[in-house]
Amino acid sequence: MKIIITCDDKYEAQKLASLIFINDGKETFITSILNIIGNELVISLKDKSAHSIVLKDESNVEKFADFIQSVIDKEHKLLSTKLIEHEVEMEKE
Repeated sequence: MKIIITCDDKYEAQKLASLIFINDGKETFITSILNIIGNELVISLKDKSAHSIVLKDESNVEKFADFIQSVIDKEHKLLSTKLIEHEVEMEKE
């Protein structure tokens, strides 16, 4: 399954792409979504830090949350991420 998430700007897209980082084991650094406030996501990483990512709108937040939840639950693995200006393309198995 492949999706494209539109972020508020190029900086937010770069931040999302780096926080989703896929290592050789096809794992993500994201461990949970802590909060959703409008078009902003607050996520927790494996190192216990929390980060905010501002997406274009609430529909992109819902799309991302639905997509990433199965990865967080280890039901799926991320295959790739690609940064395209202010968008992040992600694919999972």
